[in-house]
Amino acid sequence: MLFIISVISFLAIHSAPNSFFASGELNPNITKESVEHLKEIYGLDRPLYVQFFAWIAALLHLDFGISFASGKEVRDEILSRLPITLIINLTSMVLVFAISLYLGIKSALKQDSYLDNILKQFSLISYAIPSFYLALLLIIFFSVGLGWFPIAGVESIEPKEGIWKFFDQAWHLILPIFVIVFGGVGSLMMYVRSLTIDILKSDYIFFAKARGLSERVILTKYVLPNLSPPIVTMLGLSLPGLIGGSVILESIFSINGMGLLFFQSAMSRDYPVIMGILIISAFLTLLGNILADLLLLKLNPHFKRGQS
Repeated sequence: MLFIISVISFLAIHSAPNSFFASGELNPNITKESVEHLKEIYGLDRPLYVQFFAWIAALLHLDFGISFASGKEVRDEILSRLPITLIINLTSMVLVFAISLYLGIKSALKQDSYLDNILKQFSLISYAIPSFYLALLLIIFFSVGLGWFPIAGVESIEPKEGIWKFFDQAWHLILPIFVIVFGGVGSLMMYVRSLTIDILKSDYIFFAKARGLSERVILTKYVLPNLSPPIVTMLGLSLPGLIGGSVILESIFSINGMGLLFFQSAMSRDYPVIMGILIISAFLTLLGNILADLLLLKLNPHFKRGQS
């Protein structure tokens, strides 16, 4: 599957119009002969299938090639951008799932109540508002207007040391993380609400209530265990997002992470960097599915291959 994904990605990228050498990234005064020489150096003058298998051979040694734009190893480019993206997206993912589970279950337990209606309206707003628009509103109001939060970046102009550096970076990341969490909670909360309502309508819940079990016991013994499989699956599918990051938000907040790197590489047709990020994301997607299946097997030991 990973090989098929790499073939499709490689063909799609190289089928796009223009190339790095025609996208304005080079010196406009460079001669045609120099361009041809650069293509020969990077192997772009060879047939497409030769380029692909040469890239696959290098990939087997974890060699993603050299970036056209920076001249650095793609692996080093990715590793230098990876930490900040992991921090933002891992923190956001934990908050999104924790808040969505709490609000979704709360909304289901109070179905058709005043609280349920408020939460449904909040979900609609969360799902509908574009993340870039919300980010700009927050910057205008809290950064430009009130001056409470930094406008962009992850560190202050005057560098901090020790624990103050941690607090300084955390202060810079509050708005980006809030935008991601606000945009992700709505749909997941309604998904959890729908699943919880279906579970609460089950016969075993009816008999549990008839036995006089408290709401807390019903939640911990019946609702949460039955919510676990779909939530675990969602977690597995969220794994690639830890690396891909948010292209739009990293661009708006000038965060030098993986999302911004992917955007810049796509705009300049930096093939090695684009393929490196895509292949890592594809690998994480497949890995997330495998880990989710293994965890589901652990949660339900009676599950066997071929059984429904």
